[in-house]
Amino acid sequence: MITLTNVSKRYKGQELFHDVNVSFEAGKIYGITGINGSGKSVLFKMLCGFVFPDEGTIEVDGRRLSGKNRFPKDFGILIERPGYIGQLDGFSNLKELARIQNKIDDATIRKAMEQVGLAPNLTQKVKQYSLGMKQKLGIAQAIMENQQVLLLDEPFNALDADSVERIRTLLVQYKQEGRTIFLTSHQQQDIDLLCDEVYHIQEGGLNHIR
Repeated sequence: MITLTNVSKRYKGQELFHDVNVSFEAGKIYGITGINGSGKSVLFKMLCGFVFPDEGTIEVDGRRLSGKNRFPKDFGILIERPGYIGQLDGFSNLKELARIQNKIDDATIRKAMEQVGLAPNLTQKVKQYSLGMKQKLGIAQAIMENQQVLLLDEPFNALDADSVERIRTLLVQYKQEGRTIFLTSHQQQDIDLLCDEVYHIQEGGLNHIR
């Protein structure tokens, strides 16, 4: 359960959220919509503790996100464009990230890469990756540690049709396993096909539209 209570947030002089109150249940896919600059990425950053609300509170499983409890556990995050070590291949980049928590082995990393359609043994440097390959690598890092909450900001960007279908199938599988997924997409079809509930950001509100 994730709960926002009286949340307000300004960004670059603009009030994106004003006195927002909403709760999200586990085991659903939530679509977050809104025009460019409406605050979708900022909302995701608040949910995972990258930034804090100016007013109000955010709780994850009853624990308030704060300075002492900044980053909630088991969150997989894809926001904007992740940074990588360009001189390393994809597997080596993911292994460096995995060393932070040291929770998974090489086989688990390879499995995550295969799930998103990347070849684990590919020696090509990430700086030479196409946009679609970089996107798949970003999704792989968000899922490789069996994260129970996924924040996916435009996960289908730059993916070909087969890859879009692969990731859609993966997200539905994760929901069936009880994971909670938040996603944004410029393609209405992604929202319609995947999301159990949809919220629209407009004029400072986070409005439940479906």
